[in-house]
Amino acid sequence: MRLVCCGLATLDVVQVVDALPGPDAKVVARSLAVTFGGPAANAAATAVALGVPARLVTALGRSPLSTLVRSGLEAAGVEVVDLLDGPGSPAVSTVLVTRSTGERAVVSVNATGVTGLGSAAAWAADATAVLVDGHHLSAAAELAAAADVPVLLDGGSWKPGLESLLAFVDHAVLSADFRLPEPAADLAAAVAALGPSSVAVSAGAGAIRLVVRGVGSWISPPEVDDVVDTLGAGDVLHGATGAALARGAGIADALAAGAVVASESVRHPGALGWVAARA
Repeated sequence: MRLVCCGLATLDVVQVVDALPGPDAKVVARSLAVTFGGPAANAAATAVALGVPARLVTALGRSPLSTLVRSGLEAAGVEVVDLLDGPGSPAVSTVLVTRSTGERAVVSVNATGVTGLGSAAAWAADATAVLVDGHHLSAAAELAAAADVPVLLDGGSWKPGLESLLAFVDHAVLSADFRLPEPAADLAAAVAALGPSSVAVSAGAGAIRLVVRGVGSWISPPEVDDVVDTLGAGDVLHGATGAALARGAGIADALAAGAVVASESVRHPGALGWVAARA
């Protein structure tokens, strides 16, 4: 049993503020945290916290920031495979969390400009499920094509060339903000036409729409009244769903399990604050 995640790992600088600053304004943060982040990285750490071994295939390179990110991931129990052989640095994400609502604003260059990655195909050999987030697209497509297990897409946003990856995806879980380059009357049907057998569209705290081979259903997450921080809730949803797939669950049951964990995550600060609370 193993979830193999392929995609982005970042260094996150997270500050909690009373309100987002306006133009030319300065605010004093109530707290500061520096940790690893990124959809695939948080998903891998989520799987480990749920008892499923996880490997993260990503691009870090050699630099002091890379060392910080790698050390954090390894401390979380994630096996790290770095496809960037040489000098390099992970993206730095600046995150502002509004204290009263838990909403977050994120600025990052993500994987823009990262090239020269090594082969990823061999790292899927012992996987029981694979998760890709659309970053490091060529490596993700190579790994997904080599995997003979369920492949889950964390579809946060459309990225140029994503159709080449979707051809190898079994289950696409899209954010409420996901849009195709050309408007579609039915987003789930349009994405399914590119390859996945099931497409789910999340809606924040609302119900998740799941369409499996043209048949729709709804999955309602638990209600949460005490939201502290929504940072990484989508990553947790995908990581917990991937962990359930790795254990052999079907997509509907996997998504339902993922929704429960994601709902718990927003009650705690940071993407993975819920992990310590469970210990």
